[in-house]
Amino acid sequence: MKVNILAFGIAKDIFGGPAIDVELFNDATVFNLKFLLEKQYPQLKKLATYMVAVNNEYALDGDTVHERDEIAIIPPVSGG
Repeated sequence: MKVNILAFGIAKDIFGGPAIDVELFNDATVFNLKFLLEKQYPQLKKLATYMVAVNNEYALDGDTVHERDEIAIIPPVSGG
């Protein structure tokens, strides 16, 4: 299945744009997605941490990803 990943902050620079499409197998989990993204974009591993949101809610590694889900990569945020 093909899923669209939205990128925010430094993730946009890592992906080279505000969104990417990736191919996942059916019943893939957030963990599987992160593994694939870190393999295709090794710079992502250099972030201290990043979150994955599925349908506007932070997702856990064991959560299942579906083809029509809205998925976002949210890097750490700093500010003052």
